[in-house]
Amino acid sequence: MYHRFHAPCDCRIEQVTFIHGDTWNVNPIALKRIEKLFCKNERAVIRTRLESGDALTLVPVAAILVASIRLHFLNVVLNAESRGPTVFPCDVSVRKGDELGWFEHGSTIIVLAPDQFEFCDNVVESARILAGQPLMRKSVRPAGPAA
Repeated sequence: MYHRFHAPCDCRIEQVTFIHGDTWNVNPIALKRIEKLFCKNERAVIRTRLESGDALTLVPVAAILVASIRLHFLNVVLNAESRGPTVFPCDVSVRKGDELGWFEHGSTIIVLAPDQFEFCDNVVESARILAGQPLMRKSVRPAGPAA
């Protein structure tokens, strides 16, 4: 029930797109009952670039009772009064563990990563991920046509 979110790795934030929407609950029951829930709720699409040049996208998704999404590197409040989509160009370097922002209540974050990354074993449906626990690693799958 930690309402703050942090950079999962060293990266450069290139852009934030705020998309206006609803604030449905994002609990497992709602996710099963409401089709494309994450596509309906308010969200901030944070486009970043890793030091390797790979893209990594973080999407904080607002939920019921969330008054706003706050980002330390933007001097705006993203909430129901904001209209979107609104694009905010950025050029901000962050280090792994830096606090990026917070929810005024609580919600979830979607992580979109390149194919060569895979989730760590502790990242499973309904698992609590604590600050400092690993999320992803570079895949160790063999290269070549059989991969």
